[in-house]
Amino acid sequence: MAMSRPVSMSVRRFSVVLAGVCACVAACAQPSLAFDGPGANDGGKVSKLFANPLAALEKGLERVRNGNSKDAVEALKYAAAGGQSLAQWKLGRMYADGDGVPHDDAKAYEYFQQIVENYDEDNPNRREAPLVASAFVAVGAYSLTGIPAARVRADPSRALEMFNYAATHFGDANAQYNLARMYLDGAGAEKDSRQAARWLSLAAGKGHSPAQAQLGQLLFNGAQGVQRQRGRGLMWLTLARESAVADGKDKWIVDMYDKAVAAASDADRQIALVYLEGHLKGRN
Repeated sequence: MAMSRPVSMSVRRFSVVLAGVCACVAACAQPSLAFDGPGANDGGKVSKLFANPLAALEKGLERVRNGNSKDAVEALKYAAAGGQSLAQWKLGRMYADGDGVPHDDAKAYEYFQQIVENYDEDNPNRREAPLVASAFVAVGAYSLTGIPAARVRADPSRALEMFNYAATHFGDANAQYNLARMYLDGAGAEKDSRQAARWLSLAAGKGHSPAQAQLGQLLFNGAQGVQRQRGRGLMWLTLARESAVADGKDKWIVDMYDKAVAAASDADRQIALVYLEGHLKGRN
């Protein structure tokens, strides 16, 4: 089925659930059990500034909060080398976004990959769940596109694995959305509209507007394994449209909504209104 917009697979364009991650900043800042530290490579200059990786993490986050991302880098690097996953995640985001450091996808990937590799499934830290899920999604995104400069080859199968893990174990809406897009596009998996609808529905229920839009279009048009439900589809498109920025990155959502509204009958619109009222009541 042709989609109106290809899935965004650049980590910088992912809508990471920052609120959930940032909420665990204080909780995630736990002392490292083992630390070799960067002091061995810097002549001890950095290590003399911080008592331990946890202290470095706290100082780095303080500088970030004060708008001094550039000055936070050394502290965060020290904390990351000491096993502080929050520091690894923050550095990954900084390099992916070019925030306080030059944009560098290779370094971003390295820090996110550290979190993925060190995640202990048998002894998970629930407070770090949003952070870990975000790292899995980022590694999945980089795995799908590859990073030529870093010799990270495109590996759709690994991307599928990363998205599936974060979607299943953490219930992460971004992972669920991107997993659905892989099933829609047949990237790393056979095309399966029914599976796509399942994952889009889960993400849409969490308020993920791109998932709401894609689910709306899928239901409005119907597909193999997905019964056409124009009223319900228009409801999801309406919800997505409410959150979209018309002239920004969400223009594709606006266009998708406008196209559906133009094709909808009066009966479709009335049914959509009933569904919408029921959805909003259930959310309150």
